Amino acid sequence: MTSFALFETAIGACGIAWGARGVVGVQLPEASAEKTRARLQRRFPDAREAPPDLTIQKAIDGIVALLSGEASDLSAVALDLGGVPAFNRRVYEVARAIPAGATLSYGEIAAKLGEEREVARDVGQALGQNPFPLIVPCHRVLAANGKPGGFSASGGVTTKLRLLTIEKAKISDAPALFDDLPLAAKPRRG
Repeated sequence: MTSFALFETAIGACGIAWGARGVVGVQLPEASAEKTRARLQRRFPDAREAPPDLTIQKAIDGIVALLSGEASDLSAVALDLGGVPAFNRRVYEVARAIPAGATLSYGEIAAKLGEEREVARDVGQALGQNPFPLIVPCHRVLAANGKPGGFSASGGVTTKLRLLTIEKAKISDAPALFDDLPLAAKPRRG
């Protein structure tokens, strides 16, 4: 049986679905919690809303921390890869190893898989089918030359860039607005 739960994060209501073998899906926020719930129910029509067990709550806590800008390693979260094609599994394994704040390109993932760079498009397609965003951090994978590439979650590339900003990822060689200023000269918030 599949269950799901919604939970609040710094970017809105997310959802998680799970079964006996682990997480089967993560849903990034839609325009409202109701729309997030509806999207999860479309993806998992037989799932019922339920309180998360301790293992799933730990995954939720890790996602909440990550989206709050805290260090959070989600690599130990058990995933149910039961309907995931073999190539996608290989791509997801490489993507899961990308730490917060770092990025790889589609071509670099293809190379890590021992494939030619022409497979980069297939890597992008596999990431576009990722049922586990954040746990499989597809937002950390960029197109060539640091360009963001696509992102299939609600909000598209804007959401991808927002996630990378939360993680303080550097996606180009250009300095950020205040990178070259001495620490004392940087503006203060508040």
